[in-house]
Amino acid sequence: MVDFALTDENRLVQQSARAFAETEILPNIKHWDEDGGFPRELFGRMAEQGFLGAPIPEAYGGSGMDYVSFALLCEELERADTAFRVVQSVHVGLNSLALLQWGTEEQRQRWLVPQAKGEKLATFGLTEPGVGTDAGNLASTARRDGDVYRLNGQKIWISLADIADHFLVFASVDRSKKHKGVTAFMLERGMPGLSTGTLHGKLGIRAGNTGLINLDDVPVPVENRIGEDGEGFLVAMSAIDQGRFTVAAGSVGLAQACLDASVKYARERQTFGEEIGRHQLVKQMIAKMAAGTEMGRLLVWRAAWLKNQGRRNTRETSLAKWHATDHAVHSALDAIQVHGANGYSNEFPVERYLRNSKAAVIYEGTSQLHTLIQADYALGYREDRPIRCEPWPAQGWERQRS
Repeated sequence: MVDFALTDENRLVQQSARAFAETEILPNIKHWDEDGGFPRELFGRMAEQGFLGAPIPEAYGGSGMDYVSFALLCEELERADTAFRVVQSVHVGLNSLALLQWGTEEQRQRWLVPQAKGEKLATFGLTEPGVGTDAGNLASTARRDGDVYRLNGQKIWISLADIADHFLVFASVDRSKKHKGVTAFMLERGMPGLSTGTLHGKLGIRAGNTGLINLDDVPVPVENRIGEDGEGFLVAMSAIDQGRFTVAAGSVGLAQACLDASVKYARERQTFGEEIGRHQLVKQMIAKMAAGTEMGRLLVWRAAWLKNQGRRNTRETSLAKWHATDHAVHSALDAIQVHGANGYSNEFPVERYLRNSKAAVIYEGTSQLHTLIQADYALGYREDRPIRCEPWPAQGWERQRS
């Protein structure tokens, strides 16, 4: 039975994340969004709160949060600005949780522990200039050369690319094998041939760093391989399941921010002698925001419950991500409409919400991909094998690779 009552620990995480957002993010976000970045020291303050190792077991330097708490953390951070939830998605969801699941004990101690403590920042490099959804067709290559692999290629649209210390990167050891030739590697800044850059001119999430990774014959020791040769696609897909969960939870927060702003404005703005909130069609937009946000939150919590039980949740996480991200875009559009001409100005936050909302219907699987995933499940064309792993708080870090 699913219990939707929040525990005291869940509420404490929610309150702590909201307080952090209200004191550290909201007073400055308009400037950071315009300036194209936020101060590096803010990562240190996130680490002090335990956010950079949120669901990682305490044995590896993390906070040991359950997944409902992790969802609440992502929701509250994106309620302030998407750039801060992206840190949870990339540093924690895509990189650290992949190390927890697939890394050896030596690899966890070497990379996961400092990441969970916030001493090192991490990112995830899968997308390439010519490869997005078709992740089994990577152009980046890894050639075995004695005790090292030599990596060549380029990754693009990589969050934290220009500020990360650690990079979980995917390359093919045999392109003729498609996804079965993909292999995962952990790289560190400073390796010969590894360089990064920042992308400019983004529509949204301007306060967050997004860039590219260049791999020019980078020598990567064999001990930096995560999993075995040819297991990289499995590593990537399991990591993306975690990333999708954080994106879904964050999009609930963005939709909630749209609702909050719209309710506030509708109670303050008057036309024809009354609050615009009294007008029927404004009520309709606000009602749609409220209903869709609650639906998204419940879908995220269902996925979180399954994750806490150590049960497979690919279908449920995909559905949560699909609904929550689409709903966030619609909520932002309606929020601007509620605000009228003021919604078109950066004096109000809803224009930033709209710009930020659009990315999430593209990354971690486009809305079109999730439409196909859900249809295939419904039609019986797709079926997940069950996984065997320990429930939270052990969190399945010894789970079989299935």
